[in-house]
Amino acid sequence: MPPRHPMAPESGTQIPSHFGHCFGCGELHPTGLHIVAHVGEGQNITAVFTVTENHQGAPGLAHGGLLALAFDEALGKLMWLIRSPGVTARLETDFLLPVPIGSTLYISAEITGQVNRKVFCSAVGRLDSIDGPIAVRASALYIIVPMKHFMENAPKAYIDHVTAHPELLAFVDPDFEINP
Repeated sequence: MPPRHPMAPESGTQIPSHFGHCFGCGELHPTGLHIVAHVGEGQNITAVFTVTENHQGAPGLAHGGLLALAFDEALGKLMWLIRSPGVTARLETDFLLPVPIGSTLYISAEITGQVNRKVFCSAVGRLDSIDGPIAVRASALYIIVPMKHFMENAPKAYIDHVTAHPELLAFVDPDFEINP
């Protein structure tokens, strides 16, 4: 298990959106998931989102790919706990129950191990309460990458966003310069 970084966000705090227009967690995306995640006590987080008509695949049900996206977003937020930027290398999802429009999915995610740059994670998504039935399970592998991976590929809107919110990058490297 990787140690929780001493400068990781405190337990109970909300993990901020990394980009306002992100479909998963961005508050500015009009039809996004608007996932809200909070730091747990250990190497874990909890995340919540409500399925809307914008998220359906089959009539009245969440699209399976969209649920995979929700898990990718929640699992990716675990990287805040080790203060390392990462990218998804593998994401495996098991769909156990249908997730109807109007329901809320409660995702509990945790880091399960690390080998060099590989970070292993798992999660479960429960319907309508933290103790509800498990609808989706996921496991993932993230690869730690340098922050420049994101900055070199970022559109101007992202650079503007992190320039206005430098705390989003400070969790990774307090000496990182947005515009060197």
